Parts: sequence; structure tokens; C-alpha cells
Amino acid sequence: MEVILLEDVKSLGRKGEIVKVSDGYARNYIFKKNLGREATAKNLNELKLQKQHEEKVAKEKLEEARAFAEELKDKSVTLSIKTGSGGRSFGSVSTKEISAAIKEQLGYDIDKKKMSLDVPVKSPGTYNLAIKLHPKVTGELSVVVKEA
Repeated sequence: MEVILLEDVKSLGRKGEIVKVSDGYARNYIFKKNLGREATAKNLNELKLQKQHEEKVAKEKLEEARAFAEELKDKSVTLSIKTGSGGRSFGSVSTKEISAAIKEQLGYDIDKKKMSLDVPVKSPGTYNLAIKLHPKVTGELSVVVKEA
């Protein structure tokens, strides 16, 4: 019997795949646990329409991420760091502080886990911040650090 998987099933296949299994396994395990349904013409057509819809949504999200990356490219965020004598700083600027500054100054809510700095920010200057907006899109934002 051919079955369309509704969820990932270990050692059988991934969601959306059509797999061939024995009738008993399909009736007693896959259908009972709602892990899949029979591959009839109607169900195959629904699967095709669902995949088209998912591709369309994924394409829209990718375009939104690219547009947001272009928007971020020209912007910058200003932070201040406490420094002592000789220009030495007390600690460093974290992505949490940068995230809060972005929300306050630019109005964007960007998760700190999606940000990555090339080097730790321990002195005044301008730094480039890479922000993972989408698995295929990474945006850049400049962070200006001044002495307090």
C-alpha cells in the first residue's frame, strides 16, 4: 500500500513523501497514530496543492528577508561604553545590548541569537554586525560605539 506521510517517521521517510508499506503496518500503526494517509488520487492532489502553497509562502518570506536586509544595510546603531584611563573599557558590548539599542533607536525587534560579531566590542569604534534574517539571507548593520 502506498502512504503519504503527514509527519516524519523514523526509518520510513519525511513529511510529504509517498512510501510503500505493508497493509497491516499502514492500518495498525501509521493510520492509527495519524502519521499518514492512503495515497489516493484525492489525497495526492491535496498534497500537490499543499506543496505549492508552502513553496509560495517560503518564496514570500525569502523576498521579505532580502528587502529587510537592504533596508538595514544603510542604517546604524549608536551605543556608549564606559571607559577608564588610557581608553580601556570595563567589559564589552553584548548582542543583548545591541538588540535593545536596535529596538529603541530603529524600532525593529531582532533576536540577539541571530546576531554575530566578528570580534568582541571592547573599545570605541565602528563594527559590522551580521544578522541572520533567513537561512539564505544575512543582513549587515553598523554599530557605532562611543565613550561614555
